[in-house]
Amino acid sequence: MKFIVRHLKIIVTLLFIVIIVSGFTLLNPFQEKPVVKTNFLLNTLVSIKAYGKNAQEAADAAMDRIREIEDAMSAHAEGSEIWHVNRQGHREHVKVSKDTLEVIQRGLYYSRLTNGYFDITVKPLVDVWQIGTEQPRVPSADEIKHAIGKIGYQKVAIDEEQQSVKLDLQGMGIDLGGIAKGYAADEVLRILKEHGIQRAYADLGGNVVVLGQKKREWGQYIISRLNRQKGPTQRHWRIGIQDPVKGRGLHMAVVEVADQAVVTSGPYERNFQQDGKVYHHILNPFTGYPAESSLISATVIAEKSMDADALSTSIFLLGEKEGLRLIESQPGIEAMIINKDKIVRVTKGLEGKVEIVDQTYSLKSGE
Repeated sequence: MKFIVRHLKIIVTLLFIVIIVSGFTLLNPFQEKPVVKTNFLLNTLVSIKAYGKNAQEAADAAMDRIREIEDAMSAHAEGSEIWHVNRQGHREHVKVSKDTLEVIQRGLYYSRLTNGYFDITVKPLVDVWQIGTEQPRVPSADEIKHAIGKIGYQKVAIDEEQQSVKLDLQGMGIDLGGIAKGYAADEVLRILKEHGIQRAYADLGGNVVVLGQKKREWGQYIISRLNRQKGPTQRHWRIGIQDPVKGRGLHMAVVEVADQAVVTSGPYERNFQQDGKVYHHILNPFTGYPAESSLISATVIAEKSMDADALSTSIFLLGEKEGLRLIESQPGIEAMIINKDKIVRVTKGLEGKVEIVDQTYSLKSGE
């Protein structure tokens, strides 16, 4: 107490200098109260955090849009557009909405790009494994062989003029689970922008999209001003990459992004164990079994979440070497992968931009 009284004049002077230098009051001038909205959609927890005057209205509209996409593109919800395609598509062209057609066409693009490793007609395999349901199972060899015979993106016919889809074989089925969530995330950003939102963050179960930049902490800004530095009042969003070993809520690395999508996928997301072996949901359409590789996590950063969504799955199916090679061939898209030995590799565009926060992981550049 005596110390405070003795130095009261100095303390008051310093506080006054801080106020003058910062040009603001002692209240945090950068603090914004976001509107946060959460819901369970697309079989995952969805969270939207938006800042600005119309944030509540924008977040509500974005959630409604996600629900609309789910209702149209779910392969398992009776009455959805994809349900109708899978049920009637072998007999006739089935008309779909412009949105659904766009996602199917983009899915077919990645099916071609990966030579069928990422294949939107994988539904027959998904059905026999039932991973993600209450009763997952290891199907028989005959069941797997029969399911593989019904897979083939080349057997999907698109009529753009009629806005319709047809399947060549009875028993075929489209499953947009590897790309529709990314499309929904892109639509969230579109709607937020339309409502005038300039700063936002949305997480659709591992599909993260950010709008604009995050405002800096006030303390950091004050320190920079006292040091006569003209630091920016905003900074990139710091996105934590989930630790694939320790589980949800814990991260092993951080990347900084603005106006981009960050999608992380891994076999840890949905799996089950039988007879001591773990089976995950990323199914190889050629073998009929969960993809086997040394990878335990793949993160893709892109302008569009739909692209990052499809590519993060593709990396697992192609394997570590071919997966990175694919990403390097895509302009404006970067990736970070983790193998079973906890070795982290990044594409050239991410070198020096990934911060490892768990030292049990080691970062190595290139392939």
